[in-house]
Amino acid sequence: MKEEDSRTVWTRDEVESPCTNVCQIDPDTRLCLGCARSIDEIGAWCSLSPEARRLIMDDLPNRQVSTGKRKGGRAARLKRKAP
Repeated sequence: MKEEDSRTVWTRDEVESPCTNVCQIDPDTRLCLGCARSIDEIGAWCSLSPEARRLIMDDLPNRQVSTGKRKGGRAARLKRKAP
């Protein structure tokens, strides 16, 4: 193999995924708490055109994902059960 060939890096001209590996869907907004995409957008991501992905990526900063308020958890459930 020629030296110049061994330095060639394979690249793709595609929009990368905005996934942050925080995969939880907010029950109110129905958006992922990590990346702000909807379930439908996440499911279709691989089959979307680069243009469609770019439109979604451009809109993500405008989305209200969560108020930052905890929804409860164990302590809230115990409070609700208490007389």
